[in-house]
Amino acid sequence: MSKLSGPSWGPASKGTPKRLVILCHGVGADGNDLIDLTPFWGRVLPDAVFVAPHAPEPFDMAPSGRQWFPLGDLDPAKLGGGVRRAEKVLDEFIDEQLAKYNLSPTAYALMGFSQGAMIALFTGLRRATAPRAILAFSGALIDPETLKAEMKNHAPVLLAHGEADQVVPVFRSRDAEAVLRAANVPVEALYVANLGHGIDDAILDAGALFLKKAFAG
Repeated sequence: MSKLSGPSWGPASKGTPKRLVILCHGVGADGNDLIDLTPFWGRVLPDAVFVAPHAPEPFDMAPSGRQWFPLGDLDPAKLGGGVRRAEKVLDEFIDEQLAKYNLSPTAYALMGFSQGAMIALFTGLRRATAPRAILAFSGALIDPETLKAEMKNHAPVLLAHGEADQVVPVFRSRDAEAVLRAANVPVEALYVANLGHGIDDAILDAGALFLKKAFAG
């Protein structure tokens, strides 16, 4: 897999970065898909730099876009092989970005949408140094059976999902919530009525508050 790169934004303060937020896009998109969210969150984290890497593989079902791992069978229990390859690349990228901005190993958070939420959850909970927060929007918990044995931290997680999502059904986040709570991971969950596969203002607001609390702690 190739090393990661992608657009960045901030800090809004124009000063030296003191926080890092890495945003992981969904399948078939690229880092530009999420970077437009960052000015909104930059208002509550003015000293944060936001980085949205392009996923490491070309999307294998279209002539454009990127993917973190092949989808194949959509059963979260059967996607472990691909997500583990992507985990190594994202894990390395997090460390590279922390070093680039001369930040503490704890001064970061992860956010992901759809497939990006899957890789953010998988990687974040398996890192020796916990992220301040993991925001997983419209995603799923991959290979849930191995979580308790492999997790290395109890980073707080925000799950958000549209109840009308026909791409990644909302029960994927509800299932993730149950598994995470059973593993003693602090979880907040937001399920939005009539929302499809997307991010609305309520989710943006919840994400801003979650990040603000995480970095204030």
